[in-house]
Amino acid sequence: MTTDGMLALHTVRRGRPGALPLVLLHGFPLDHRMWSDTTDLMAGDPTVLAPDLPGFGRSPVGEDVAEALGEQGPSIEVMADAVAATLHAAGVQRAVIAGLSMGGYVAMAVVERHPALVAGLGLLDTKSTADPDAARENRLRVADAVLADDSVDAVLRMRTTLLGATSRVTRPDLVEHLEAWITDQGPRGVAWAQRAMAVRADRTAVLGRVHRPALVVVGAEDELTPPDAARAMAEVLPDADLVVVPAAGHMTPIENPEPVAVALGTLLRRSGG
Repeated sequence: MTTDGMLALHTVRRGRPGALPLVLLHGFPLDHRMWSDTTDLMAGDPTVLAPDLPGFGRSPVGEDVAEALGEQGPSIEVMADAVAATLHAAGVQRAVIAGLSMGGYVAMAVVERHPALVAGLGLLDTKSTADPDAARENRLRVADAVLADDSVDAVLRMRTTLLGATSRVTRPDLVEHLEAWITDQGPRGVAWAQRAMAVRADRTAVLGRVHRPALVVVGAEDELTPPDAARAMAEVLPDADLVVVPAAGHMTPIENPEPVAVALGTLLRRSGG
């Protein structure tokens, strides 16, 4: 469903009425579909919701979302406030919030800006630090390129770099899935998100104030946000489980979804779901 200025919100699993939902925030440059392999494997009858972040999937572009919220963008803060507004409009007052990569940046901003909403926090293949100068400049170059070309070709190489070494050799189907999902996205959404990530804040200190159940997941072969970054976040969080997923890179939910499903189910139970 969508409302003015809100995001497309997808009910991935419909659990019992009133159950604490798990809200999953996708990575860049994808949409909510990246979670389906994992959520299909979750035990029991959880309620799982997955929004498309601004400019991705069926959601409005970032500029329109920021304007509807009365905010300036591009920024991770606009994304976080849009997630919170979308959940509140759907009647969700409290949820477990988990995000991968860009979705993790948004999840950290949600817990900072809307702490009452967050019953538990999941951070998958992400990092709490800001981009160094070189990475920031590269994001801005990519944003300019996709707009100039009116094409997402500049990010299409991510269909392989998101995957770990094992998946690149043994799972060509995953490359095809990622290519299809990436090419479904619009250049304006990709450019806006790149600029938002380029200026994001370091939220390491925020994690130290998250006094609720937390989960950190990382692929053992993740080259973009490696296991050392995950361990650093887990050490800062007061109550975190750390799960290192074997034979997986940056896209743990599609490369090796079973341990991710188990970990998210555990987080949901620990958080009262």
